[in-house]
Amino acid sequence: MTRSYPVLIGTLAFVWGASYLFIKVAVEEIEPAPAMFLRLAVAAALLVPFVLWREGVGAGLAQLRDAWQAGVVLGLVNTALPFTLIAWGETHIDSGVAAVANATVPLFNALLVMRILPSERLSGTRLVGVALGFVGVAVLAGGHPGGGWWGVAGTLAVVAASFAYALGGIYGQIRVRGTAGPVLAAAAMVGGSLWLLPLAVVQAPTDAPGWKAVGSILALAVLGTAFAQLVVFRALRLHGASRLSLVTYLMPPIALVYGALLLDETITAAAIAGLALILAGVAVGSGVLRLPRREPKPEAEPVAPRP
Repeated sequence: MTRSYPVLIGTLAFVWGASYLFIKVAVEEIEPAPAMFLRLAVAAALLVPFVLWREGVGAGLAQLRDAWQAGVVLGLVNTALPFTLIAWGETHIDSGVAAVANATVPLFNALLVMRILPSERLSGTRLVGVALGFVGVAVLAGGHPGGGWWGVAGTLAVVAASFAYALGGIYGQIRVRGTAGPVLAAAAMVGGSLWLLPLAVVQAPTDAPGWKAVGSILALAVLGTAFAQLVVFRALRLHGASRLSLVTYLMPPIALVYGALLLDETITAAAIAGLALILAGVAVGSGVLRLPRREPKPEAEPVAPRP
């Protein structure tokens, strides 16, 4: 299980890092709500048949029916709401800035687990890793985003999406114990689609979008949503919400590279320094790199070990 962590978190980082790029392209022609509705609807159209094939039609339908409540909750807090907030934010900020703002997920996760999941409380060492990664995010952000007040609003929208992701991750960790991950993912896609349907109808484009926008939506649906959700729920089952949330530390540098190569965004010296701090934070926070412990000085009398 421990060896699978780098593979899972690395896969999600590269797939989700590209999602900011695809969102940026899509919202240039399609409003955020209909764009994210299409993303969820296509993902649901892929995941539901996958569940029926994997579990059998009768058993699959029964499991999806049993998971409807979780699908409604996760569909809101883990898909519809954060997807739309990020998409709206990217109408005012660069994709790289959005990725940096979204890296606040572990901070919210650490705050929430202390009240919701006492067994998942972060140790002192892992808290150091989270703090180190957050310093890297601050360096990477380079101060304040451009775009004036609309840029600030767009950044705060993505930060609000981070809170929703953290809440959804913890809820998903609880529910995944009794429900198969693909079933939960499919139910969440269906639930998210239903949440966004009314607003998507209101904001539906009057003209047919171009191939770049359509291709970006398909990439988001197939890779950034359907495939990624299967990876997410496997990671939740094996490693928990706290370790999974650290993937957001890897996404900003990856998103910046994608943006530089495909959107002509600039990678600054602050980005390079932030990258080093972020990767160090992920290593410490995930337990891959352990901080040295200070050996206790010998005392005149032995100290009884704690039970």
